[in-house]
Amino acid sequence: MNENMIINEIPTVEKVIAFTFDDGPDPIYTTQLLEIFHSVRGKATFFMIGEEVVKYPEIVRKVAEQGHDIGNHTFSHPNLSMLSTAKCLEEIELNEKSIEKVIRQKPVVFRPPYLDYNEDTISSISNKGYPPMIGALNLEARDWEQPGIDHILAKSRECVKNGSILIFHDGYGDRSQTIEAVSKLVSELTLQGYQFVTVSELLKLSKNPI
Repeated sequence: MNENMIINEIPTVEKVIAFTFDDGPDPIYTTQLLEIFHSVRGKATFFMIGEEVVKYPEIVRKVAEQGHDIGNHTFSHPNLSMLSTAKCLEEIELNEKSIEKVIRQKPVVFRPPYLDYNEDTISSISNKGYPPMIGALNLEARDWEQPGIDHILAKSRECVKNGSILIFHDGYGDRSQTIEAVSKLVSELTLQGYQFVTVSELLKLSKNPI
């Protein structure tokens, strides 16, 4: 399968990095993340699940109002490669409609749940006008398994460079380890001179326009 269908980083000379968060919105953890990024005047990208969007529209609105990207992470978080083309498209479009209903605009980027996809997923995403699917470099951090703050930090630090995309989770369970790790990492990277940008901002810096 064509690896270019998933973007894990955008090589750039600029000292920028994109933090991304899956599985929200969540009234506790998403709100804490908004405070962290507000404190450093940074932006992030939130790949939201439609079922959670429906539950917490006020959080979705807050994320958008503060200038962060909202990405499509499907409506119910299935393995897309296990679905028919029609069902795959339905998952994408249902979430689009849920988000659009709240913020009056569609999500700008897409990440498949579990980073699981097939040719049908690629076709559906392309036909819907999304850029290539968004992955991340720090998958070994595995914050969704709550492996400990130190593990999340260590594996994420290994992936820090200009144009990195990092993945974390702000929904579906106790995300307190993630919040603590992200808070520390953001502080460290701020001291190192990094700026925090949305994925759509990062894509615009690509040397090879998509």
